[in-house]
Amino acid sequence: MVTGTIDEQGRSGDPRQLLTIADTADYLAMSRGAVYNLLRTGELRSIHIGRSRRIVLADLWEFVDERMVAV
Repeated sequence: MVTGTIDEQGRSGDPRQLLTIADTADYLAMSRGAVYNLLRTGELRSIHIGRSRRIVLADLWEFVDERMVAV
């Protein structure tokens, strides 16, 4: 769960915060499998800590921003 301060774009959390695959899936309202596909194709970046995979919150925000569609 992402918590903390809110920035000028209405985002909450420390941009350096690390998210699990499940947290990322919740944030994007997707399945864990869909998140793994984004990671596998390189559309979403992640880091490895031991055998764990984490997504940096700032990278997740960038991923979403790049896909924003103007109405």
